[in-house]
Amino acid sequence: MKSSYLLAASLAALASAPVRAQSHDHSQMDMNMPGMKIPAAPPAPAPTAAPVAVPEHVDSAMGPNMQGMDHMASMAQGGPSQGSGTSRLPEGEGAMRGLHAMSGNWMLMAHAAVSAQYTKATGPRGDDKAYATSMAMLMAERDTSWGRVQFTSMFSLEPLMKSEGYPNLFATGETAGGKPLVDRQHPHDLFMELSARLDFNVADGTTLFLYGGPVGEPALGPSAFMHRGSAQYNPEPPITHHWFDSTHITYGVATVGLATRKFQLEGSVFTGREPDERRWNIEKQRFDSWSVRATWNPSPQWAVQASYGQLREPEFAIEPGVDQHKTIVSAHYANGRGLSAMLAFAAKKQVPGDTTTAWLAEANWDLDRHNSVFGRIENVANNELFPDHAHPLHDQTFRVSKFQLGYARRLPLGPFELALGGSFDAYAKPAALDAFYGRHPVQYSLFAKLSLGH
Repeated sequence: MKSSYLLAASLAALASAPVRAQSHDHSQMDMNMPGMKIPAAPPAPAPTAAPVAVPEHVDSAMGPNMQGMDHMASMAQGGPSQGSGTSRLPEGEGAMRGLHAMSGNWMLMAHAAVSAQYTKATGPRGDDKAYATSMAMLMAERDTSWGRVQFTSMFSLEPLMKSEGYPNLFATGETAGGKPLVDRQHPHDLFMELSARLDFNVADGTTLFLYGGPVGEPALGPSAFMHRGSAQYNPEPPITHHWFDSTHITYGVATVGLATRKFQLEGSVFTGREPDERRWNIEKQRFDSWSVRATWNPSPQWAVQASYGQLREPEFAIEPGVDQHKTIVSAHYANGRGLSAMLAFAAKKQVPGDTTTAWLAEANWDLDRHNSVFGRIENVANNELFPDHAHPLHDQTFRVSKFQLGYARRLPLGPFELALGGSFDAYAKPAALDAFYGRHPVQYSLFAKLSLGH
């Protein structure tokens, strides 16, 4: 807890300093942080290869602070974009949008989004619900003679909804009222991230970085779904979330890595347990799990990662004594002109227990300034659909596929963007599940998403 207070105090002190703020129009960027870029260090003693953030359309006539931002923008041309935690995205993702301000030598960034949604799923296990998802992010960073310092905080008001979350057919993971959640998506915690990162210039084009905090994300898997350009308008979490990126909110993370423009190697120690049902607090940091990840950015359009992690009792509330070993590979593409896509595979081995696998392919295409289409295809072998030990299908594995297609109409409203749209889902499943889900279950979601910046 002491470390979290220090981080919060640091951010508060920075925010209280005199600043000049400017809202920017970044039509290529996602509020949900796909393609978050971070300013590179100045060339002395050596240029940093860390991911960089470039606020666009900076006007040097805004005064000394804006001139400093303009200088950093000119210094930070090129390099991979940063996703959630220390993950990388293609340079083609672009920089994040929102409010940018300078306070002395510090660059401050603020981002937020709230999405009012209605989801309806058919069949015996279906349900419907009106709800809201939300995220707010604050970042402060500065260059130094030896590298760069960054503080990041992210929050959500989703704990306001009931603990059972909202409908999402064939999704599993975490608990509500002490019982496993099935066919539902859990709400996120109030504290989504409280972290710090230090980048040290160790050679020309090479940096050594340290990342960590009471709430963060270890080096495991691709960037989390809400931070990927390929899912920027998708209102539904993947049903494969707990195979690929369920560690995006982890209580206790420490990561060390080495980065160049094309390669990044990193390793983490972290808490294996997933967040519990008390979503307003910061949980105990155990540092009982580990992971390693290698990322390759062969060109500005691509980011490829392979990672492996051993997690200690991630589902402790329902499966104490059961560990997980995860192997995850993914390839992310962004052409810099509105098209972003990802293909990923994951194998999750329960120890003791079986290995289940998952595939995911998703894309978002901004057709023009106002219209976007998106979609996702998932295939997963899931043995958690019947958690009741007395059920005859308990622990049996069923391979299920989900096919989703959606559309968003984007409307600029001053410094904000309003996206109105929806998605429709169909499924392929074994006939043995017909009695529980119906022969042809479907699901649809409608949303109105207000984002800071556009």
